[in-house]
Amino acid sequence: MLILFLDLIERLLKEDYDMGPARVLTFITVRAALALALAFAISLLIGPWVIRRLAALKAGQVIRHSRGDNAVDLAAMHGAKAGTPTMGGLLMLFSLLLPALLLCRLNNIHFILLLTMTFGYGALGFWDDYLKIVRKHHGGVSPWRKIAVQGALAVVLAFTLYAGDWGVYYHPADASGYPFLMLPFFKYLYLPLGLFFIPFVVLVLLATSNAVNLTDGLDGLAIGISIANIAAFLIVAYLMSRADFSRYLYVPYIPGGGEMVVFLAALLGSSLGFLWFNAPKAEVFMGDTGSMMLGGAIGTTAVLLKQEMLLLVIGGMFVIEELSVVLQVCCFKLTGTRIFRMSPLHHHYEKLGMPESKIIIRFWLVSWILSMAGLAMLKLR
Repeated sequence: MLILFLDLIERLLKEDYDMGPARVLTFITVRAALALALAFAISLLIGPWVIRRLAALKAGQVIRHSRGDNAVDLAAMHGAKAGTPTMGGLLMLFSLLLPALLLCRLNNIHFILLLTMTFGYGALGFWDDYLKIVRKHHGGVSPWRKIAVQGALAVVLAFTLYAGDWGVYYHPADASGYPFLMLPFFKYLYLPLGLFFIPFVVLVLLATSNAVNLTDGLDGLAIGISIANIAAFLIVAYLMSRADFSRYLYVPYIPGGGEMVVFLAALLGSSLGFLWFNAPKAEVFMGDTGSMMLGGAIGTTAVLLKQEMLLLVIGGMFVIEELSVVLQVCCFKLTGTRIFRMSPLHHHYEKLGMPESKIIIRFWLVSWILSMAGLAMLKLR
């Protein structure tokens, strides 16, 4: 919004008018830094009030009680956390909105899609949290209904990119458009997807949003991993929005992609602000509002950057957590036995007696290592 205002002033006066110090606001790096700082500051400013309001509304976390002879009761592990305010994802959404609207170009297609998907998935998570709180039960939106809404949002993204001729994407091999898959370690090897691009995007968004949701089980775990992922994709977005860097790295050049950098910086600032209150011992949980929002934002970013394969590395910790659940369920249904003492994986380590803080920090470290490995893969072509 601010950038569009400055552009308008410049045109009204005259094209070569010197905006003076205000011109620094047109620089991507300056706007990104301001967005991060502003989102973080807003989080710290409104965080205590949001937590008090959630507590006053009795929006407390409901701890799931598992059933079955071999099942583990989560209440025995996390019973002391029952009643902690949840729906803390609202804090991230509130602190993200103003910097994004103020410092991003509102007519940029990347910004529009990122904002729509982030708040769309956040709204779905809010609906799920609301039902859990009202019913005083861990069951919120039914799984199939949740998948249907997640899929519908993903179809909107996929169809917009597939059908729209935005002129925003240029391929190093002189191809253009989104319906293809970049393969790692190759400069000019790309897999055309055609119409399969639409279900592929649905798969990416479903997997990412649910992976973050599954990982949100310990104080600061999901948000810490998300911060590493967002920071990595912020760097990737900056490199791909620069023609010189994209040419050097043999990755696609995305004109206007710098608005993703500013948006991700605001998201990073809001996430850091949320971690301030979510670090052990958590004063507030993100709930599905936050986990769905983060998953939608990260998955959408990977699709817009055509780095879906890189997401498997940068978001490797989320992938591992999700795979642990899939393997556990499949193994139990096929053999009646369990691979892990409990899934997702972080609960397995809890059952082994590892302190919660140690699990969280080690998962953070692995996530940062994977994020750096993903960045290194950009040059390994």
